[in-house]
Amino acid sequence: MDLHIVGPLASPIEREAIDAVLVDAVGPLTSAWQGAARNAADGRTARTGHEARSHRDLLLPALRAVQARVGSVSQPALAYICRRLSIPPADAYGVATFYALLSTTPQPVAVAHVCDDIVCRMAGGKQIAADLTRTLGEEGRPALEGRVTWRRSPCLGLCERAPAAFFTVAGASPIATSVAPVDAAAIIRRLEQWTDSSAGAIPGPRSAADAQAVPSPHPGSDPAPTLEQLRASVPQASSAELQLIGRIGRVDPADLHAYQADGGYAGLRRAIALGPHATIGEVAAARLVGRGGAAFPTARKWEAVAGQSAAPHYVVCNADESEPGTFKDRLLLEGDPFAVLEGMSIAAFATGAEIGYIYLRAEYPGAANRIEAAIAAARTAGLLGGDILGSGWAFDVEVRSGAGAYIAGEETALFESIEGDRAEPRNKPPFPVTHGLFGKPTTVNNVETLANVPLILRDGGAAYAAIGTEASTGPKLFCLSGHVARPGLYEAPFGITLRNLLALAGGVPDGRPVQAVLLGGAAGAFVGPDELDVPLTFEGTRAIGATLGSGVVVVFDESADLIDTLLRIAAFFRDESCGQCVPCRVGTVRQEEALRRLAAGRPHGSREQELELLREIGQAMRDASICGLGQTASSAIESALRHPGLVNL
Repeated sequence: MDLHIVGPLASPIEREAIDAVLVDAVGPLTSAWQGAARNAADGRTARTGHEARSHRDLLLPALRAVQARVGSVSQPALAYICRRLSIPPADAYGVATFYALLSTTPQPVAVAHVCDDIVCRMAGGKQIAADLTRTLGEEGRPALEGRVTWRRSPCLGLCERAPAAFFTVAGASPIATSVAPVDAAAIIRRLEQWTDSSAGAIPGPRSAADAQAVPSPHPGSDPAPTLEQLRASVPQASSAELQLIGRIGRVDPADLHAYQADGGYAGLRRAIALGPHATIGEVAAARLVGRGGAAFPTARKWEAVAGQSAAPHYVVCNADESEPGTFKDRLLLEGDPFAVLEGMSIAAFATGAEIGYIYLRAEYPGAANRIEAAIAAARTAGLLGGDILGSGWAFDVEVRSGAGAYIAGEETALFESIEGDRAEPRNKPPFPVTHGLFGKPTTVNNVETLANVPLILRDGGAAYAAIGTEASTGPKLFCLSGHVARPGLYEAPFGITLRNLLALAGGVPDGRPVQAVLLGGAAGAFVGPDELDVPLTFEGTRAIGATLGSGVVVVFDESADLIDTLLRIAAFFRDESCGQCVPCRVGTVRQEEALRRLAAGRPHGSREQELELLREIGQAMRDASICGLGQTASSAIESALRHPGLVNL
């Protein structure tokens, strides 16, 4: 049976946007089977099938291209993509509706995504949303004569400058730009500058002040931050003791020669001189563990991939930094992109990888611009591509952007997203080291983890292991935000106490007392003011029932509404659950419902019965969820409830 989608054809603009992504890989249209004019051979031969389906990984880039061009993914555009890639329409629709930044219903081309997460709420985000509701109407509704709209957004990774907003404007030269700090008036002023013209026209600014606020109207338009802007986000920028972030704000991140003059690529040169086995040995001697939250030994992962006979091998940099309160990966990519590329190259050399992918969250357009430019510069210099540094070894890197999904940060969900499926975690085993991206052996490392690798190879694993503690070696990055005098990205050796870290950031403004500190983000745990002397190590935080996670440190002074924070965390996990497994899909909803009943003073039964129900829900999610999202969805909430007097529910 020959099934066809009945309906209008994709517009020329939509087809142009899709073809710009697909033509190089899939080739030009040749038959009606792919969406071209019908020819005589089409009645006898279907020129699709396995060859076309082999390019399924281009589905998300094609969907993003349509979204960026016209502001939404229409049914005709989706049908055209399906023909070009031989993907069942229902399957592609499931992918298109999975991601928050893709819309399958028409919407204005200019959209303001306004952060409504933990840190921005503390900095006035709730009032911004209320002001926008009063002036523009409810979120998602067209405003300003149907030209624009606004939506609440989870954390945008700009916590050191909260409150934040992320703007997207569809058109021939689409715009994606982040702004922080921002207020409702500034958001409205920006939205007023854009029209819903199908050509993506942007009227001139209405004042000299507005002229400086208009982003560059080019694809991926957010310009990467200047050295001065980077220094503002890294309060330690002038310190000579920094190792991981010492170049941020000091060395031009767009200048490869400046990076090399500051010791860059010495690590890769030494790795090539040592050989793959000895390179892994140096990482093992350093006792480096993953910095994304799982803390798995990096050398063990590399060794497992290197020993696999299946080919090719892949290296994936997980830059889908979406944990509320986290912004370290963004600043590393914006401020020291060559260090991340060098770390990826060393990992690839050690594991025998030929291809690398950087999976970057869509809300980081400045980081995308910076890393794309760094890749191009490295290729030109012979540091990516064929015969790197005369070694005969070839390796190249491609950037793939997400489309708004916290769950895509889980390593196997990330694979699914790159491959063109919904970002739903896989059951394990098999593990990525044997069956990873495209079913091949894959090394997955976090941005911060990879930034440590050049340092290890340059100075040696033993020297690196001498930093920190016996069980937690090396320097660690911490994202401080909330009620601190100098929010930003900080570097300290493992073992610094939480109290001393807060002092490094200037403490709480006006000397106000600390009510609580959230370690590890929404998936982390709260600690009380009596636990500020905990050493920030894996073993130290574990001893008090907390976690370092991705390095989040959100400070709450006595004015903070912790009940509101707990409700926001519960809503976050409810929204971000992929829904694949019942414990998480149902548990996150029931958890939020129970919290809202307690907050309203209307528990089912007694307060104690409701708290016991919360504990049972949390235990069920920990025991039976497929991935870490469900397994940690109750961690922060339960930790807050365990502290006497921390929250009054």
